[in-house]
Amino acid sequence: MIDLVVVDDNPIVRAAVRGFLAAASDVRIVGEASDGREALRLVTSLRPHVTLLDYRMPVADGLSVVGDLSAHTRILALTSDTDPETVSGMLRGGAGGYLVWGQFRPDDLLDAVREVAAGGSWLSPTAASVAVTALRRHEPPPDDTRDRDLARRSALRRYGLSRREQEVLDLLGTGLTNAAIGRRLGLTEKTVKNHLNHVFAKLGVQNRTEAVLLWLNHDH
Repeated sequence: MIDLVVVDDNPIVRAAVRGFLAAASDVRIVGEASDGREALRLVTSLRPHVTLLDYRMPVADGLSVVGDLSAHTRILALTSDTDPETVSGMLRGGAGGYLVWGQFRPDDLLDAVREVAAGGSWLSPTAASVAVTALRRHEPPPDDTRDRDLARRSALRRYGLSRREQEVLDLLGTGLTNAAIGRRLGLTEKTVKNHLNHVFAKLGVQNRTEAVLLWLNHDH
């Protein structure tokens, strides 16, 4: 059973989360808070497996408490804020996932809670794009095109990815959905999903975020 605390100053949002997770037999909401200071008291006391944390709140916002909270619980940011500095700050502060309202379905929220509870990560497309951009910013640029091509061929041999799988993975790293990747490559959404399943198996990862971060961190 995954114990969950929901932190958001909007009671309508908290009610929506309860509704989304009501049918889950392995998740229970054990507490709710309306600001960061209240969240710290509650989480320190309850020690939930996962805390859903909004960014914009009175008294103390999510960014100001994410570091302290992450010492007691795994954090899944759940917010409408897409500012790159906010996304980066929450992830650097210890959030294991970042969901943006309007960029996920109710089933995705449940999957994200389970993934973060298990120690994994889950990012909405906007958050994934920010993470990828930040990672690329810290990578030393290749000396020339030949070095870049050699690095890519080495990565393909290491993981056994096909050229098409590589193309799908590269587009995934830009934050595109499966449907958008399909339109870009002239493939059906189902075909893109099949390619991604093969990619996950070859890379030894569980989800889109882990695949993108592994690919960018080790293969370029």
